[in-house]
Amino acid sequence: MDRQNLTLLTDLYELTMMQGYFKHKDRNETVIFDMFFRKNPMDSGYSISCGLEQIISYVKKLHFSYEDIEYLSSLGIFDKDFLDYLASFHFSGSIYAIPEGTVMFPREPVVKVVAPIMEAQLIETAILNIVNHQSLIATKASRVVYAAKGDGIMEFGARRAQGPDASIYGARAAVIGGCVGTSNVLTGQLFDVPVKGTHAHSWIMSFPDEYTAFKTYADMYPNACILLVDTYDTLKSGIPNAIKVFKEMKEAGLEMKGYGIRLDSGDLAYLSKKARKMLDEAGFTDAIISASNDLDEQLIDSLKTQGAKITSWGVGTHLITSKDCPSFGGVYKLAAIKNDEGEFEPKIKLSENSEKITNPGNKTILRVYDKETGKIKADLICLVGEKYDEKDSLLLFDPYEPWKKERLEGGSYILKEILVPIFIDGTCVYESPKTMEIREHCFEELDTLWDETRRLVNPHKVHVDLSKPLYDMKIRLLEEMGGRKYQ
Repeated sequence: MDRQNLTLLTDLYELTMMQGYFKHKDRNETVIFDMFFRKNPMDSGYSISCGLEQIISYVKKLHFSYEDIEYLSSLGIFDKDFLDYLASFHFSGSIYAIPEGTVMFPREPVVKVVAPIMEAQLIETAILNIVNHQSLIATKASRVVYAAKGDGIMEFGARRAQGPDASIYGARAAVIGGCVGTSNVLTGQLFDVPVKGTHAHSWIMSFPDEYTAFKTYADMYPNACILLVDTYDTLKSGIPNAIKVFKEMKEAGLEMKGYGIRLDSGDLAYLSKKARKMLDEAGFTDAIISASNDLDEQLIDSLKTQGAKITSWGVGTHLITSKDCPSFGGVYKLAAIKNDEGEFEPKIKLSENSEKITNPGNKTILRVYDKETGKIKADLICLVGEKYDEKDSLLLFDPYEPWKKERLEGGSYILKEILVPIFIDGTCVYESPKTMEIREHCFEELDTLWDETRRLVNPHKVHVDLSKPLYDMKIRLLEEMGGRKYQ
């Protein structure tokens, strides 16, 4: 079976609803669905968009194979005329999305689907699955990289990821978020990203002694010689044996590049300081000290505060699983239905929880930058077709506490639409950049955040505001549909 065809990567109720639309509604009725999230993961001040490349591949390959139709028929809940329709199914709608590597914030559309209702319904599960996972890992990686303050972060969590797909696409997302490379060779092959690695404790244990293991490895990889020094005794055996091998390499006239040691256990702050002193006294002041051992952004930040002499970090389990926050929480909600006059009628979901009330209508996102600094002032969710002139003043207000306002003077800000077309009428109009190009874009995006937004604890939140026309539409719908009357 073609496992790259993800057409049946959907919840059963998407298909049962599709059959209901097929039999009882206009199957060509055009709707708008928004995929968005309500809260940044890990209490972060931002999130990183990721997963668009796989969404593009998924939509391009979207079709029901003969085996798919046979399987659905065997369930005994789908009629033949509906299955016949599925046999010739293809996506004919339009998709807009925030490009990968872009910083994004709660409540704004990450992906907007404009399509016949049956098509828009079918792709819900896959879009959520792809964007939720990859955006989560990219966001986690960016936080880890930030904590390292310029040191290289290598992702090597494949063996702890929740399955092959999570390890492959999670590693790609980690690189987009700022990691210098991954240990996952298949990710390297598929996405042309750097692959990196050293050796395991088993390598050392398989030799008669530690020195022989180090020497053999150095002979094979003189320009990438990172020796794992904690198999037996870090300070009394591992580091002295590593220094002995480094001296022999130097005496042999080898050009020593990318050499050093790795610590994988113990008190990393204490051991790295001792290791630095021993390496420096031996004349190896440029030797790398790398570390691993269940690291995350909080521990790395703590080790940096303690003055640890680590210059390279390997992060596995906590990164590839986002262990402290294992889900992203994106949702997919109906926002509008096109009427007989060809206009989109806004739809809204009501809730006792104000955070869960959706934003209706056909929307886009304008990012508002401070002209002087290039930093993000706010994001403005507005209706498609609204016109703004940067020469005019711009009033921003909190949609939940609308008395909180800020007026930006004309000429003091820059506007940029960040929701871009991906598919138009079933045709892909967007070419995804290479992964390392997306990584560079991500760094540029992160530079548009204020330092207060990037801090790991209690970050400043970027305001996501509604335009006045969108806000008025939302209030009108709430009054028409939900309002509780007070005497």
